[in-house]
Amino acid sequence: MTYVVTENCIKCKYMDCVEVCPVDCFYVGENMLVIHPDECIDCGVCEPECPAEAILPDSDDKATPWVELNRDFAASWPNITRKGEPPADADDWKDKPDKRALLSPEPGKP
Repeated sequence: MTYVVTENCIKCKYMDCVEVCPVDCFYVGENMLVIHPDECIDCGVCEPECPAEAILPDSDDKATPWVELNRDFAASWPNITRKGEPPADADDWKDKPDKRALLSPEPGKP
């Protein structure tokens, strides 16, 4: 099992999860984070840290469509090891559904 970042992170990108990850397996996009599934050690410390509840175990059915997306973007986005500033409007986006179409494929700044 590994953990994956799902749709709830899009346009929120709080980054609380980054600070607690013992293996630095988070990668940053313009408006979302992802977890590299081959680097994640399945410790689960990131899951409760996410204010948007965007991190799920890959065994959760809601995570299934996000597993490959996490893998693909982790291969091209930069690694992030420290919490940055979330977007100014993160709280406005936190509980909005159906954000998948808003996902930017562009890398973010670590």
